Amino acid sequence: MSPESEHLSEVPAATAPTWRAHARTFYWLIRRELWEHRVLYLAPTAVAAFGVVGMLVGSLVLSNAERAARLADPAQAHDYMEPYGFVAGTVFLSGVVVSILYSLAALHGERRDRSILFWKSLPVSDRMTVLSKAAVPALLVPVIVFALVVVAQLAILVLTSLVWLANGFDPRLMWAELDLPFLWIVLSYGLAFMTLWHAPLFAWLLLVSAWARRVPFLWALAPLAAVAIVGRLAFGTGPTFNLLSQRLIGGFTGPFTVGSRGEAPVQTLADLDPARLFGQPGVWIGLIVAALFLFAAIRLRRTRSPI
Repeated sequence: MSPESEHLSEVPAATAPTWRAHARTFYWLIRRELWEHRVLYLAPTAVAAFGVVGMLVGSLVLSNAERAARLADPAQAHDYMEPYGFVAGTVFLSGVVVSILYSLAALHGERRDRSILFWKSLPVSDRMTVLSKAAVPALLVPVIVFALVVVAQLAILVLTSLVWLANGFDPRLMWAELDLPFLWIVLSYGLAFMTLWHAPLFAWLLLVSAWARRVPFLWALAPLAAVAIVGRLAFGTGPTFNLLSQRLIGGFTGPFTVGSRGEAPVQTLADLDPARLFGQPGVWIGLIVAALFLFAAIRLRRTRSPI
C-alpha cells in the first residue's frame, strides 16, 4: 500500500469531516495522482532540460564576432529574449499534452487495473476523487510548468553568462536586454487564463475516461469530429468547427497577444487586457459546461464497474 493510501485510510468515516479534514484528504489525493502519474512532472522536466542544453549549445557555437554584432545592433540585441520565450513555450506545450493524456487515463486507468475497488473501500467520496483529478490539469500542472520555466530560464541565464565571461564579454550587456520578470508575469497570466479556457476540454476528457471501456481517446474525439462534420454540412461555413478550434487554440493566442485579439504578440504589460480576456462570455459558458461534465463524471464513477 502506498503512503498516500495509508493517509487516506486514516480519514474517520463515522464523524462529520471538517473543512480541514476535507483539505487534508484533498491534499493526499493530489499526492496520490503525482505518485501514480510521474509523467506529470517528468515530461515537462525533460523538455525543460533539453531546452537548457539546446540554448547552452547555441551560446557555445555563437562566435565572438556575432556577439559583438548583436551588442552593436539594438535590433539584434533583442534576440537574446528569444531562447527564454522558446523554452517557456515548449514547456508550456508539454504541460498541455501531459494534461490531455492524464485526463484521458485518470478514471479509465483505475477501472482497467481494478484499483478502483481498493480506492472505493476508503472513506473518500466520488465527488472529492473526481474533483482532485480535475484539479491536476487545472491547478497542479500549471504550477509545475511555471516553476520549471523559471528554473530553466535562470539556468540559461547563468550558463550563458559564464560562456560570455569565458569569451571575454561582460554579461551585464546581455542582461540589459533581458526582462525575465515580464516573461514570468505574462506566463502566469496565460496559465491562469488557460485554466479557465480549457476547463471544459479537460472535464470532457475526464467524463469520457469515466465512461469508456476501451480506447477513451477515440471516444473523446469521435463526438467532437461528428459535431464538426454535421455543423459543416448543415451550415456550410463551418461555425461549429470554428467554435471547437477556438476552444482548443484560443488559450494559446488570447493571453499572449496585444489586447487579447490574437494578432501582434505582447511587448509590455500595457498590451495586456485582462478585463477583455477574462470577461468574454466563452470563459464563463465554458466553466458552466465543465461543471456539468464533472457532475456527470462523478455520477458515472459511482456506478461504473472495473473493466
